[in-house]
Amino acid sequence: MLLIATVGLSACGGYERDITLRKIRNTSNGPDEFTIVPGKPLEAPPSLTELPPPTPGAGNRTDQQPQADAVVALGGSAAAVQDRGISSADGALVAAASRGGVDPAIREKLAVEDEEFRRRKSRWLKFKIFRADEYYSAYEDQSVDPRAEQNRWRNAGAPTPTAPPPNK
Repeated sequence: MLLIATVGLSACGGYERDITLRKIRNTSNGPDEFTIVPGKPLEAPPSLTELPPPTPGAGNRTDQQPQADAVVALGGSAAAVQDRGISSADGALVAAASRGGVDPAIREKLAVEDEEFRRRKSRWLKFKIFRADEYYSAYEDQSVDPRAEQNRWRNAGAPTPTAPPPNK
């Protein structure tokens, strides 16, 4: 009886409700090594008279830009990752996707709905003795099985050129 009471009390004590459904925590006293991003090395400009004017609040030349760096490493242009709105090549796609109308507050609505969903899913998590990462199991009903979708489209006669060939 004493063991059951101890386990029951330890499962309830000191636990604030976590609606993130994630149980990954940094338990050390030191910094998290994955949040430290070193800057690029400093470079002397070719001429001190040609320096650009300072822009308070904007990035500087030593800030890391991993997406742009990856594009450049693969032979592309770093300007390709800058947001310039909808390109002319994607205009038809955006028009087709928004043919039923566009809700300007969709992001806020989805954020509220998702928070309520996580709150409902986390209600019973405080009663678990062994806490585990519940994120994927909470969203399991909303996930798509890629193989089942591939087979569904193949059976409907749609071409799937980028998928592996069907098993025979």
